[in-house]
Amino acid sequence: MTRPTIARIVRVVLDRFLLLPIGAIIALVWANTAAEGYFTFAQQWTFAVNEIGMAFFFALLAQEVLEAMMPGGSLHSWRRWMMPLVAAAGGMIGAIAVYLALVHLQYEDGYASVWPIACAVDIAATYYVLKSLLPHSPALPFVLLVAIVTDAVGLVIVAPQHVIVEARVGGAAMMLTALGLAALLRALRVRRFWPYLFGCGAISWLAFYRAGLHPAFALIPIVPFLRHEARHGEVLADPPDNDAVHHAEHEWHVIVQIVVFLFGLVNGGVILKSYDTASWAMISAALVGRPAGMLVAVALALLVGLHLPRRLGWRELLVVSLAASNGFAIALFFATGMVAAGPVLAQAKVGVLGSVAGLALAYGAARLLRVGKMAH
Repeated sequence: MTRPTIARIVRVVLDRFLLLPIGAIIALVWANTAAEGYFTFAQQWTFAVNEIGMAFFFALLAQEVLEAMMPGGSLHSWRRWMMPLVAAAGGMIGAIAVYLALVHLQYEDGYASVWPIACAVDIAATYYVLKSLLPHSPALPFVLLVAIVTDAVGLVIVAPQHVIVEARVGGAAMMLTALGLAALLRALRVRRFWPYLFGCGAISWLAFYRAGLHPAFALIPIVPFLRHEARHGEVLADPPDNDAVHHAEHEWHVIVQIVVFLFGLVNGGVILKSYDTASWAMISAALVGRPAGMLVAVALALLVGLHLPRRLGWRELLVVSLAASNGFAIALFFATGMVAAGPVLAQAKVGVLGSVAGLALAYGAARLLRVGKMAH
């Protein structure tokens, strides 16, 4: 295999965040062939990956969204984000309703508390599937905002932990210190990312940890202080490495690629025989509840006067809703963050893996309805 061919393969893997499913597949095979070795490894690395490494991933998402919503960005103006908010609300209501209904019908109300996992949408996988089906379509910023709003609600629910008042007060003081330092760096026109992320970000991480909040979200308050440029091109695309600022952002993308691979490796190991009521309820909530909820919510919004983006009709919307039914990475993150190791977590993870079928359904619907690249 020639060097240019290898370079092209690496580029495809990085552009589509394929290191995440690669890590998850390795974990899945490892867990089902050598369970003791895998779970020993996963236990040793869980804190470093989920609590520290994922902070870079969520900070990158915050950076991308902020730039996309700037004037000239792909999500700018209220006309672009109002309908996705409605669709996100409908999708969450549909997923929660189906999950709780199935759990209740099976008289397994003990599983009801993990319903936030059913709400999660895997932003990267959903976006890149639609990118391949509907390139240069308003479906891309539409589904991105749907996923962001949905996951943000879930993060608010999952993040808090039980803490004592003194720890929360101390965390708040450290947070103010981090924000003040970030504001000072901004005033001094520091353009590099690393002083913000490793200086202010480290203080913010300690503040979140001390306050009992999930530290994976600790870099998000620092992101608004970074230098930004309106995202005219593709959201979540690796920026051109053509100046000092974009060189730092390019390096940031590389770090995130390593993090998502490790995340898939640490969290993707599921014993496939560990399925039961919670698994089927989770799959049904994702593949039936969310798409149905999104479509009903959009229909009601149209009746009260809101508008879909141009070139986004009902056929495209169906494909979008099926692609958004995949919860994979974010759902695994929610599961490991809110459920202790045991049968409930194992069942939830199997259900999360099953939701990946939504991506295949999106491809099938696009082909059947002749949408986007499948039109010819």
